[in-house]
Amino acid sequence: MSSLPAPFTAAHRSYVKRLYRRFLTNELDWIVQRDLWRPRALAIRAEFERNRDVHDPRALAALFAKAEAALADRKHPDPYRPPEAPDGTKWERNLPPPLGPLFDHETYNEEHGRAGH
Repeated sequence: MSSLPAPFTAAHRSYVKRLYRRFLTNELDWIVQRDLWRPRALAIRAEFERNRDVHDPRALAALFAKAEAALADRKHPDPYRPPEAPDGTKWERNLPPPLGPLFDHETYNEEHGRAGH
């Protein structure tokens, strides 16, 4: 990460929200059943809430570095992708036929003396 946003700006809030979402989705990759995932999601929320009142930029930078490292260590090797999403199991399956003109093999063969091919 090149630089962290200044504390309590819109960019800072956006970064914290994205970090929170990445933690939740990563945990959902590991624990697919929502009823088993929910306690872990509450624990993640509690961790974010515990650090809500940190105002020191150096302490925030250390917290973010620790959180990014924890997220990288716990990253799922094969994350869930919705079936229709890029890299999903149904991506580009049953594509519609091309809209352009079809190649006319019979006319081509007649024009080039390849009758019967």
